[in-house]
Amino acid sequence: MENGIGENENSHGSLNKYACSSVMAASIISAVFGYVVGVMSGALVFIKEDLQISDLQVQLLAGMLHLCALPGCMAAGRTSDYKGRRYTIILASTIFSLGSILMAWGPFYLILMIGNCILGVSVGFALIIAPVYSAEISPPSYRGFLTSLPELSINIGLLLGYVSNYFFEKLSLKLGWRMMVGVPAIPSLCLIILMLKLVESPRWLVMQGRVGEARKVLLLVSNTKEEAEQRLKEIKGVVGIDENCTLGIVQVPKKTRSGAGALKELFCKSSPPVRRILISAIGVHVFLQIGGIGAILLYGPRIFERTGISDKSKLMLATVGIGVSKVIFAFISIFLMDRVGRRILFLVSAGGMVVTLLGLGVCLTIVERSTEKVVWAISFTIIVTYLVVAFMTIGIGPVTWVYSTEIFPLRFRAQGLGVSVAVNRITNVIVVTSFISVDKAITMGGVFILFAAINALALWYYYTLPETKGRS
Repeated sequence: MENGIGENENSHGSLNKYACSSVMAASIISAVFGYVVGVMSGALVFIKEDLQISDLQVQLLAGMLHLCALPGCMAAGRTSDYKGRRYTIILASTIFSLGSILMAWGPFYLILMIGNCILGVSVGFALIIAPVYSAEISPPSYRGFLTSLPELSINIGLLLGYVSNYFFEKLSLKLGWRMMVGVPAIPSLCLIILMLKLVESPRWLVMQGRVGEARKVLLLVSNTKEEAEQRLKEIKGVVGIDENCTLGIVQVPKKTRSGAGALKELFCKSSPPVRRILISAIGVHVFLQIGGIGAILLYGPRIFERTGISDKSKLMLATVGIGVSKVIFAFISIFLMDRVGRRILFLVSAGGMVVTLLGLGVCLTIVERSTEKVVWAISFTIIVTYLVVAFMTIGIGPVTWVYSTEIFPLRFRAQGLGVSVAVNRITNVIVVTSFISVDKAITMGGVFILFAAINALALWYYYTLPETKGRS
């Protein structure tokens, strides 16, 4: 059966259905993460009201999810090198289920923080393993498209989180937010069952010396036997196995199998090209987070409330539009990724964010300085916020993950991405835990003008990066 699939009549350039379905399944973990981020934007409003907590406690609860993702990121890279990409996804799903159930039960603030910490660890795993698995399953001609699916799934999950905020808001105060945060347990449990039936990454199998198993997987995820053999030859070359070796199992050094020493080599003994790769990967993740998108996704209701919307149902509905904008432009992005290239999307995205964030900052400044209600500001703020999200989602959002995944050599990929995402989470924590405090210090309009300046700096940075479209 496997050989039959490997030698099907599909053209060499068509999208392999098994590879696509494997990536889509793995991307469920990304959708769960997106849901958690989206649903917390509304849940925080109701948690604050129900548990009578302060703004500082709200900021700490919001930031804890991302802070606890740090150990998850670092553990995910090593775990996926040691136990495999597939079982790491299963582990992440299990942790997601536990954290969601604990959050939903949470009778008081301390339990919520513990549940949020557990969710944070699973977020760290999800951010690493879904892009790595997707990149290693995907054929080169569709790598940009397929590696974008986890980011698209995050956006779909985010939209579902906003939608559930709107509908669960209609329940009682104590029940509504608990339903919001408890939902992720269901898809997480389903993913555990699904991943048990899917294949392991062929690159990881070769790293373990299991060449025969890797060949069977490649026959499934390639359109022709010739394509599978060519991919296997390239992977063996990267791992250091003789390309003419036809054994099913090959002895590979323990250092290669487990990923031991990869971080030390990456930081202390790296060559100039690998050092530049590390700096580039960290840089794109830093600019993704300090550009302000995390603040908009988490504090959307607070931003809209500043313009004069006070009804909670209307606030939740306005926030749904953020999710709709992200999903629409994420779909557009995945079809552009392998057509126009990564670098062009970076530049268009950053340029658009500079203009829209500046417009948003000026509008909010006018609102905050006005003694009367500014009627036009409500519609303008909502529309421009959607445009900010659209520009980020068509480029910087998905391209950051594709770019940072594909530029690392195989030996450093999982743990190198782990370092990049750890930095991503640190900068995200700084933004989400300081947003309310900075808002009070320089006004919300000032915050978004600051974000516009940061994206102008990011525009220059992206201009210095090389294009990776179509490269091995």
